[in-house]
Amino acid sequence: MKKTTAILLGSAVLFASNAFAAEIMEKNDFHKVESQYEKIGSISTSGELSASDAKKELLDKAEEKGADVVVITSANTDNKIHGTANIYKKK
Repeated sequence: MKKTTAILLGSAVLFASNAFAAEIMEKNDFHKVESQYEKIGSISTSGELSASDAKKELLDKAEEKGADVVVITSANTDNKIHGTANIYKKK
């Protein structure tokens, strides 16, 4: 019984923490809703070994700054992944 309660509580916490998570949006899609957001800064990542690690780091940085949307502006690889993104908050 305690194990079930712990699992349910853990799932609820995970869901609650992701409810306000920033999301990555494609540039084309963002242009359709851009007037609803204000730019609050830029973020970057470098030295990541996979695209998923780079995206996770960008999302983590965006959430730390209170962003709702991340729009990746550049990405490149030379054995390690580097990327930059603009971050936006809903008006």
